[in-house]
Amino acid sequence: MKFAIYEVREDEMKMLKALEKKYNLELVITSEDLTPETLYLAEGADGVSTIGHSHMNRMIFEQLAKMGIHTYSSRCIGVNHIDLAAARELGFSVSNASYSPHGVADYTVMLMLMLLRKYKPALWRQQVNDYSLGGLMGRELRGLTVGIVGTGRIGLTVMQNLSGFGCKMLCYDVHERPEAAALGKYVSLTELYNESDIITLHTPLLDSTRFMINEESIAQMKPEALIINCARGELMDITAIIHAIENQKLGGVALDVFADEDGIYHHDRRTDIIKNRDMAYLRQFPNVIMTQHMAFYTAEAVDSMVTCGIESLLAFAEGKHYPCQIV
Repeated sequence: MKFAIYEVREDEMKMLKALEKKYNLELVITSEDLTPETLYLAEGADGVSTIGHSHMNRMIFEQLAKMGIHTYSSRCIGVNHIDLAAARELGFSVSNASYSPHGVADYTVMLMLMLLRKYKPALWRQQVNDYSLGGLMGRELRGLTVGIVGTGRIGLTVMQNLSGFGCKMLCYDVHERPEAAALGKYVSLTELYNESDIITLHTPLLDSTRFMINEESIAQMKPEALIINCARGELMDITAIIHAIENQKLGGVALDVFADEDGIYHHDRRTDIIKNRDMAYLRQFPNVIMTQHMAFYTAEAVDSMVTCGIESLLAFAEGKHYPCQIV
Protein backbone atom coordinates (compact mmCIF):
# COMPACT_ATOMS: atom_id res chain seq x y z
CA MET A 1 0.00 0.00 0.00
CA LYS A 2 1.32 3.44 -0.95
CA PHE A 3 0.28 6.73 0.63
CA ALA A 4 1.43 10.30 -0.08
CA ILE A 5 1.85 12.25 3.17
CA TYR A 6 1.99 16.04 2.81
CA GLU A 7 2.86 18.84 5.28
CA VAL A 8 5.01 16.50 7.35
CA ARG A 9 6.69 18.08 10.36
CA GLU A 10 9.86 16.69 11.89
CA ASP A 11 7.98 15.75 15.05
CA GLU A 12 5.76 13.39 13.03
CA MET A 13 8.59 11.38 11.50
CA LYS A 14 9.17 8.89 14.30
CA MET A 15 5.54 7.74 14.35
CA LEU A 16 5.29 7.76 10.55
CA LYS A 17 8.30 5.49 10.27
CA ALA A 18 6.94 3.20 12.98
CA LEU A 19 3.58 2.87 11.20
CA GLU A 20 5.26 2.40 7.82
CA LYS A 21 7.15 -0.56 9.23
CA LYS A 22 4.22 -1.93 11.26
CA TYR A 23 1.83 -2.06 8.28
CA ASN A 24 4.44 -2.68 5.57
CA LEU A 25 3.56 0.55 3.75
CA GLU A 26 5.31 2.74 1.21
CA LEU A 27 5.05 6.35 2.36
CA VAL A 28 5.93 9.28 0.12
CA ILE A 29 6.78 11.95 2.69
CA THR A 30 7.05 15.68 1.98
CA SER A 31 6.91 18.90 3.97
CA GLU A 32 5.17 20.60 1.03
CA ASP A 33 1.45 21.47 1.04
CA LEU A 34 -0.82 19.56 -1.32
CA THR A 35 -1.26 21.97 -4.25
CA PRO A 36 -1.70 21.63 -8.01
CA GLU A 37 2.10 21.89 -8.26
CA THR A 38 2.76 19.05 -5.79
CA LEU A 39 0.03 16.66 -6.90
CA TYR A 40 2.60 14.69 -8.90
CA LEU A 41 4.02 13.33 -5.63
CA ALA A 42 0.81 11.33 -5.19
CA GLU A 43 1.17 9.46 -8.48
CA GLY A 44 0.47 5.78 -7.90
CA ALA A 45 -0.65 6.34 -4.32
CA ASP A 46 -3.68 4.68 -2.75
CA GLY A 47 -4.45 7.70 -0.58
CA VAL A 48 -3.19 11.10 0.58
CA SER A 49 -2.92 12.87 3.91
CA THR A 50 -2.36 16.51 4.87
CA ILE A 51 -2.62 18.67 7.97
CA GLY A 52 -4.63 21.90 7.77
CA HIS A 53 -2.69 24.28 5.55
CA SER A 54 -3.51 22.50 2.28
CA HIS A 55 -6.76 23.77 0.78
CA MET A 56 -8.70 20.63 -0.06
CA ASN A 57 -11.09 22.24 -2.54
CA ARG A 58 -13.09 20.76 -5.38
CA MET A 59 -10.28 21.19 -7.91
CA ILE A 60 -7.82 19.22 -5.75
CA PHE A 61 -10.34 16.43 -5.19
CA GLU A 62 -11.12 16.31 -8.93
CA GLN A 63 -7.43 16.00 -9.77
CA LEU A 64 -6.94 13.26 -7.18
CA ALA A 65 -9.93 11.39 -8.56
CA LYS A 66 -8.42 11.54 -12.06
CA MET A 67 -5.31 9.94 -10.58
CA GLY A 68 -7.45 7.11 -9.21
CA ILE A 69 -7.21 8.30 -5.60
CA HIS A 70 -10.43 8.39 -3.55
CA THR A 71 -9.16 8.35 0.03
CA TYR A 72 -8.00 11.35 2.06
CA SER A 73 -7.11 11.91 5.70
CA SER A 74 -6.53 15.16 7.56
CA ARG A 75 -4.14 14.89 10.48
CA CYS A 76 -5.97 17.57 12.47
CA ILE A 77 -9.41 17.89 14.01
CA GLY A 78 -10.67 20.98 12.16
CA VAL A 79 -12.35 20.42 8.81
CA ASN A 80 -12.93 23.95 7.52
CA HIS A 81 -10.07 23.50 5.02
CA ILE A 82 -11.94 20.62 3.36
CA ASP A 83 -14.72 20.91 0.77
CA LEU A 84 -16.71 18.04 2.24
CA ALA A 85 -19.53 18.41 -0.27
CA ALA A 86 -17.12 18.01 -3.20
CA ALA A 87 -15.44 15.04 -1.53
CA ARG A 88 -18.81 13.38 -1.03
CA GLU A 89 -19.95 14.02 -4.60
CA LEU A 90 -16.70 12.64 -6.01
CA GLY A 91 -16.89 9.46 -3.95
CA PHE A 92 -14.08 10.10 -1.49
CA SER A 93 -13.66 8.56 1.93
CA VAL A 94 -12.45 11.30 4.28
CA SER A 95 -11.29 11.32 7.89
CA ASN A 96 -10.03 13.88 10.34
CA ALA A 97 -7.92 13.16 13.43
CA SER A 98 -8.66 12.54 17.05
CA TYR A 99 -6.57 13.13 20.14
CA SER A 100 -7.04 13.42 23.87
CA PRO A 101 -8.82 16.65 24.91
CA HIS A 102 -6.50 17.08 27.89
CA GLY A 103 -3.76 19.00 26.05
CA VAL A 104 -6.05 21.80 24.87
CA ALA A 105 -8.02 21.78 28.12
CA ASP A 106 -4.87 22.10 30.24
CA TYR A 107 -3.58 24.89 27.98
CA THR A 108 -6.90 26.73 28.29
CA VAL A 109 -6.71 26.77 32.08
CA MET A 110 -3.07 27.86 31.87
CA LEU A 111 -4.06 30.88 29.75
CA MET A 112 -6.81 31.77 32.23
CA LEU A 113 -4.30 31.79 35.07
CA MET A 114 -1.74 33.76 33.06
CA LEU A 115 -4.30 36.47 32.37
CA LEU A 116 -5.62 36.51 35.93
CA ARG A 117 -2.11 36.81 37.39
CA LYS A 118 -0.89 39.27 34.73
CA TYR A 119 2.07 37.13 33.82
CA LYS A 120 2.81 38.85 30.50
CA PRO A 121 3.63 42.31 31.96
CA ALA A 122 5.42 40.60 34.87
CA LEU A 123 7.62 38.74 32.38
CA TRP A 124 8.35 41.95 30.49
CA ARG A 125 9.49 43.64 33.71
CA GLN A 126 11.75 40.78 34.74
CA GLN A 127 13.58 40.99 31.43
CA VAL A 128 14.77 44.51 32.34
CA ASN A 129 15.29 43.77 36.06
CA ASP A 130 12.12 45.60 37.12
CA TYR A 131 10.71 43.61 40.05
CA SER A 132 8.08 46.11 41.17
CA LEU A 133 4.51 45.01 41.94
CA GLY A 134 2.51 48.05 40.88
CA GLY A 135 -0.23 47.15 38.40
CA LEU A 136 0.32 43.40 38.78
CA MET A 137 -2.37 42.58 41.34
CA GLY A 138 -4.30 39.54 40.14
CA ARG A 139 -7.52 37.74 40.97
CA GLU A 140 -8.21 34.28 42.37
CA LEU A 141 -10.01 31.81 40.15
CA ARG A 142 -12.00 30.28 43.00
CA GLY A 143 -14.11 33.41 43.43
CA LEU A 144 -14.96 33.84 39.75
CA THR A 145 -17.60 32.63 37.32
CA VAL A 146 -16.34 30.87 34.20
CA GLY A 147 -18.54 30.53 31.12
CA ILE A 148 -17.79 27.58 28.85
CA VAL A 149 -19.18 27.92 25.32
CA GLY A 150 -19.30 24.41 23.88
CA THR A 151 -19.35 21.33 26.10
CA GLY A 152 -17.93 18.75 23.72
CA ARG A 153 -14.88 16.68 24.62
CA ILE A 154 -12.58 19.67 25.18
CA GLY A 155 -15.13 21.94 26.82
CA LEU A 156 -16.15 19.17 29.22
CA THR A 157 -12.52 18.45 30.09
CA VAL A 158 -11.97 22.16 30.80
CA MET A 159 -14.92 21.98 33.22
CA GLN A 160 -13.43 18.91 34.88
CA ASN A 161 -10.11 20.73 35.27
CA LEU A 162 -11.80 23.80 36.69
CA SER A 163 -13.84 21.81 39.18
CA GLY A 164 -10.76 21.60 41.39
CA PHE A 165 -10.43 25.38 41.63
CA GLY A 166 -13.80 25.95 43.26
CA CYS A 167 -15.06 28.47 40.70
CA LYS A 168 -18.69 28.71 39.57
CA MET A 169 -19.29 27.40 36.06
CA LEU A 170 -21.92 28.33 33.50
CA CYS A 171 -22.10 26.57 30.17
CA TYR A 172 -23.86 26.74 26.83
CA ASP A 173 -24.30 24.22 24.04
CA VAL A 174 -27.07 23.35 21.62
CA HIS A 175 -26.66 19.76 22.84
CA GLU A 176 -26.61 19.53 26.64
CA ARG A 177 -24.58 16.77 28.32
CA PRO A 178 -25.40 15.31 31.73
CA GLU A 179 -21.67 15.22 32.61
CA ALA A 180 -21.40 18.98 32.06
CA ALA A 181 -24.68 19.69 33.85
CA ALA A 182 -23.26 17.89 36.90
CA LEU A 183 -20.33 20.34 37.01
CA GLY A 184 -21.99 23.59 35.99
CA LYS A 185 -25.27 25.17 34.99
CA TYR A 186 -26.55 25.35 31.42
CA VAL A 187 -27.78 28.85 30.62
CA SER A 188 -28.53 30.97 27.56
CA LEU A 189 -25.65 32.68 25.78
CA THR A 190 -26.97 36.03 26.97
CA GLU A 191 -26.87 34.95 30.61
CA LEU A 192 -23.44 33.42 30.15
CA TYR A 193 -22.12 36.66 28.64
CA ASN A 194 -23.74 38.76 31.39
CA GLU A 195 -22.58 36.73 34.36
CA SER A 196 -19.15 35.34 33.44
CA ASP A 197 -15.83 36.75 34.59
CA ILE A 198 -14.03 34.47 32.15
CA ILE A 199 -15.46 33.16 28.86
CA THR A 200 -13.74 30.30 27.05
CA LEU A 201 -14.68 29.13 23.56
CA HIS A 202 -14.80 25.45 22.63
CA THR A 203 -17.30 25.39 19.81
CA PRO A 204 -16.65 24.40 16.18
CA LEU A 205 -16.49 27.02 13.43
CA LEU A 206 -19.88 26.95 11.67
CA ASP A 207 -21.94 29.55 9.84
CA SER A 208 -23.89 29.96 13.07
CA THR A 209 -20.78 30.50 15.22
CA ARG A 210 -18.60 32.59 12.90
CA PHE A 211 -17.92 35.97 14.58
CA MET A 212 -20.13 35.03 17.54
CA ILE A 213 -17.88 37.26 19.65
CA ASN A 214 -18.69 40.67 18.20
CA GLU A 215 -19.64 44.21 19.23
CA GLU A 216 -23.10 43.08 20.34
CA SER A 217 -21.95 40.11 22.42
CA ILE A 218 -19.07 42.05 23.98
CA ALA A 219 -21.54 44.76 25.03
CA GLN A 220 -23.30 42.10 27.13
CA MET A 221 -20.10 41.19 29.02
CA LYS A 222 -18.58 42.63 32.16
CA PRO A 223 -15.97 45.31 31.37
CA GLU A 224 -13.35 43.27 33.24
CA ALA A 225 -14.29 39.97 31.55
CA LEU A 226 -11.54 37.80 30.08
CA ILE A 227 -11.97 35.82 26.85
CA ILE A 228 -9.99 32.67 26.05
CA ASN A 229 -9.98 31.22 22.52
CA CYS A 230 -8.21 27.93 21.84
CA ALA A 231 -10.75 26.89 19.21
CA ARG A 232 -10.90 28.88 15.94
CA GLY A 233 -9.87 32.46 15.25
CA GLU A 234 -12.93 33.14 13.11
CA LEU A 235 -15.21 32.71 16.10
CA MET A 236 -14.23 36.31 16.93
CA ASP A 237 -14.68 39.58 15.09
CA ILE A 238 -11.13 40.77 15.70
CA THR A 239 -12.02 44.39 14.94
CA ALA A 240 -14.55 44.27 17.78
CA ILE A 241 -11.94 42.68 20.07
CA ILE A 242 -9.41 45.40 19.30
CA HIS A 243 -11.99 48.12 19.89
CA ALA A 244 -12.95 46.56 23.23
CA ILE A 245 -9.34 46.27 24.41
CA GLU A 246 -8.53 49.83 23.33
CA ASN A 247 -11.56 51.20 25.18
CA GLN A 248 -11.20 48.96 28.23
CA LYS A 249 -14.49 47.17 27.61
CA LEU A 250 -12.74 43.85 28.24
CA GLY A 251 -10.27 42.86 30.93
CA GLY A 252 -8.12 40.89 28.52
CA VAL A 253 -7.97 38.15 25.92
CA ALA A 254 -5.81 35.08 25.42
CA LEU A 255 -5.74 33.71 21.88
CA ASP A 256 -4.06 30.56 20.66
CA VAL A 257 -5.72 31.00 17.25
CA PHE A 258 -6.17 33.95 14.93
CA ALA A 259 -8.11 34.70 11.77
CA ASP A 260 -5.88 34.54 8.66
CA GLU A 261 -3.11 32.79 10.58
CA ASP A 262 -2.24 30.56 7.59
CA GLY A 263 1.29 31.19 6.38
CA ILE A 264 2.26 32.76 9.72
CA TYR A 265 1.65 30.35 12.57
CA HIS A 266 3.87 27.24 12.51
CA HIS A 267 6.40 29.06 10.29
CA ASP A 268 9.64 30.94 11.06
CA ARG A 269 8.87 34.49 9.90
CA ARG A 270 11.54 36.35 11.88
CA THR A 271 13.03 38.14 8.86
CA ASP A 272 9.77 38.60 6.95
CA ILE A 273 7.20 41.35 6.75
CA ILE A 274 4.01 40.12 8.47
CA LYS A 275 1.00 41.53 6.63
CA ASN A 276 -1.66 40.65 9.24
CA ARG A 277 -1.98 44.13 10.80
CA ASP A 278 -4.56 43.10 13.39
CA MET A 279 -2.26 40.35 14.65
CA ALA A 280 0.71 42.71 14.87
CA TYR A 281 -1.31 45.44 16.58
CA LEU A 282 -3.23 43.34 19.09
CA ARG A 283 -0.23 41.48 20.50
CA GLN A 284 1.29 44.71 21.89
CA PHE A 285 -1.26 45.12 24.70
CA PRO A 286 -0.21 44.01 28.19
CA ASN A 287 -3.56 42.28 28.76
CA VAL A 288 -3.43 40.30 25.49
CA ILE A 289 -1.71 36.91 25.26
CA MET A 290 -1.20 35.37 21.83
CA THR A 291 0.40 31.99 21.13
CA GLN A 292 1.03 30.24 17.84
CA HIS A 293 -1.81 27.70 17.64
CA MET A 294 -0.07 25.26 19.93
CA ALA A 295 -2.66 24.28 22.54
CA PHE A 296 -2.98 20.89 20.82
CA TYR A 297 0.78 20.41 20.60
CA THR A 298 1.78 17.59 22.92
CA ALA A 299 3.76 14.44 22.16
CA GLU A 300 0.67 12.36 22.84
CA ALA A 301 -1.53 14.41 20.49
CA VAL A 302 0.99 14.37 17.62
CA ASP A 303 1.32 10.59 17.79
CA SER A 304 -2.45 10.21 17.88
CA MET A 305 -2.98 12.50 14.86
CA VAL A 306 -0.38 10.69 12.79
CA THR A 307 -1.86 7.32 13.74
CA CYS A 308 -5.36 8.45 12.77
CA GLY A 309 -4.04 9.79 9.46
CA ILE A 310 -2.35 6.55 8.44
CA GLU A 311 -4.73 3.99 9.91
CA SER A 312 -7.79 5.68 8.38
CA LEU A 313 -6.21 5.57 4.91
CA LEU A 314 -5.38 1.93 5.44
CA ALA A 315 -8.94 1.15 6.52
CA PHE A 316 -10.40 3.01 3.53
CA ALA A 317 -8.10 1.17 1.12
CA GLU A 318 -9.38 -2.11 2.56
CA GLY A 319 -13.01 -1.00 2.26
CA LYS A 320 -13.48 -0.61 6.01
CA HIS A 321 -14.95 2.14 8.18
CA TYR A 322 -12.68 4.09 10.53
CA PRO A 323 -13.81 5.82 13.76
CA CYS A 324 -12.60 9.24 12.56
CA GLN A 325 -14.35 8.96 9.18
CA ILE A 326 -16.43 12.05 8.33
CA VAL A 327 -17.37 11.26 4.69
